[in-house]
Amino acid sequence: MKKVFPIIIVLITLSLIGIIYIQINWMLTMVENKQQEFVNKVTFGVMTDVGQELMQQKSFSPNPNSLRLRPSPLFKPSEQFMLEMMKPPTVAQIFTQAQIEDKFKNAFKKYGLADTKFEFALISNMDIERMSKGYVKAVEDSIHNLRFVQLLQLPSDNSFSDSEEALALVVPNYKNIVIKQMYWKFAGAIFFTFMIIFAFYITVRTLVTQKKLSEIKNDFINNMTHEFKTPLATISLAVDALRNEKVAQDKQKSAYFSSIIKEENKRMNKQVETILQAALLDRQELQLNLQPVHVHQVIQDVADNFNLQLQDKNGRAELQLNAKNDLLDLDEMHFTNLISNLVDNAIKYSKDNPIIKITTHNTKKNLVIRLEDNGIGMSKETQRRIFEKFYRAHTGNVHNVKGFGLGLSYVKSIVDAHLGRIRVESTVGKGTVFTMEFPFLHAAV
Repeated sequence: MKKVFPIIIVLITLSLIGIIYIQINWMLTMVENKQQEFVNKVTFGVMTDVGQELMQQKSFSPNPNSLRLRPSPLFKPSEQFMLEMMKPPTVAQIFTQAQIEDKFKNAFKKYGLADTKFEFALISNMDIERMSKGYVKAVEDSIHNLRFVQLLQLPSDNSFSDSEEALALVVPNYKNIVIKQMYWKFAGAIFFTFMIIFAFYITVRTLVTQKKLSEIKNDFINNMTHEFKTPLATISLAVDALRNEKVAQDKQKSAYFSSIIKEENKRMNKQVETILQAALLDRQELQLNLQPVHVHQVIQDVADNFNLQLQDKNGRAELQLNAKNDLLDLDEMHFTNLISNLVDNAIKYSKDNPIIKITTHNTKKNLVIRLEDNGIGMSKETQRRIFEKFYRAHTGNVHNVKGFGLGLSYVKSIVDAHLGRIRVESTVGKGTVFTMEFPFLHAAV
């Protein structure tokens, strides 16, 4: 697992980078293709259609000057004047600005570009004869705006085609138009890319969790083997001793070895009970038997039970039970185990001369229990993980610490089950403080 895990992470990372790279290239290529498609539609579609429509109508339109010409015996026009009068009309003379604009709108609609904004101008012999209001400003911005020019020519057989006319079109912010057309494709590509990234994150987190669970499982099996091996070995030795005739005849020795077997059996039962309680908490099947309980009495009883262990290590327990109201609805068994686990931990993770201080006080809504020790303390990383199931803190030079790593996980679950809160403060080498707050929601007052 240790060798395969990094390879899996690298392969998934490379695959993700490759997919994102392909997606970006695909989107850029698609934008370029769409831009070229837009240019082609405007150049060969809109401009050509409008230009041809204008010129077809122009070819059938009479010159307005020739319509005003009346024969008169007093006026004989010159040949040059007659030629001027017979010239075909310009597009600007035939169509108004609004008419040209309507033709552009119809052409854009025909090619699926109905919402496209545009500015236009009609140019004759380099002079602007017709133009939209924003044309001058739009034509100056050649970076963001796209410009098109279409020459307007009369049919080739018309001999009067000596004027040059052109139709100019400007499409402002054409890139935004293209991107707007591709909005849903971009949104879909980005959405599914993030989905892939999220799936990658979930996969990696699951692998990390599985790796951690595998390590925890191995540690748990090792700890359980060690915890059961010692009492079993002790029981085996005690049984062998009881088989000895001299011991069997000595009632005092027989009672001694029998008491050893009983104590070791209790110890094993306690370990099994701890594992079963953890399983119940995992399945959320823990049932609390809530009854009015004096918290100070529970703390005093626990302190008395650990008195011998403290004396063996030249330590002591200092109780400052200052809470005026210590009566809560609690599950006495689980609450006793909770306090016992904290005191047991304080003793196990201490050096010589352990001092355990337990204080209580009331706030407006809570009963606060504070348990402080002068043990080896915990690092910041350990404090973050101390309530995780099976997690065991690194003990430095303390090698006699036993257990499954279920104690503080159990403590946290019992505190939560009583609607309480627990927090830990610790400094390496100086000690640890556990502070618990239990609300008076179920208090018997």
